[in-house]
This record gives sequence, structure tokens and C-alpha cells, in this order.
Amino acid sequence: QVEVVEFGGGLVQPGGSLRLSCTVSGTIFTFDTMAWYRQPSGKQRELVASITTGGQTEYADSVKGRFTISRDSTKSTVTLQMNSLTPDDTAVYSCNARRDSWPSLNYWGPGNQVTVSS
Repeated sequence: QVEVVEFGGGLVQPGGSLRLSCTVSGTIFTFDTMAWYRQPSGKQRELVASITTGGQTEYADSVKGRFTISRDSTKSTVTLQMNSLTPDDTAVYSCNARRDSWPSLNYWGPGNQVTVSS
């Protein structure tokens, strides 16, 4: 049974840093793309950052230069380092793991609350 476990999140002051980690277990298949999404209260979910098995990354314009996504050698753990956080970064952050080739797979983590407030 596939399990998606997220770590990190919490409350931090503006200008502070947090790290989110996500591990997918229970499958022999690799994921083409792993990503972090976020959903602020009352707003739509948006892509924060993604990374492919080849190491190609994509970031939302609002986090470029502040957030860094990385993936471990097993390709099943993805980490999001968030620096210089602002109140606009407050949201529920969720991990996504997607495989496009057969068998196509798409898994979501339960979500972690990140609150940036003084």
C-alpha cells in the first residue's frame, strides 16, 4: 500500500525559514515528477515547486530565489527549503508524486499547515 508522509510545517515569524519533507513508500515505481502545492485559506491550490527525476526544477514566480526544492538519490523523497518567509506564504502545503508512464500514478500527501506570523 502506497503511503505519502509529510514532515515539517508549523508556525514561523516573517523572515524565518522552514523545511518540508515528503516521502513516498510502498511502491516499486519511480515518479517522474514530485512537487509541492499550497492552498491559502479561501483560495485555489497552486504549484509552489516541482522537480523531475532528471533534476529539472520549476518554481512559482512568488517563491523564486527564496524556496529550493530537492530530491534524494532514491527519488522517493522530496524536500522544500523555504527561506525569507512572508505572511503571503501562509497556506496548507501538500506533496504530490506523479508518474506519467505506465502505470500512471498520482499521489497526494495529507497536507501540512505553514503559518507565517509575528
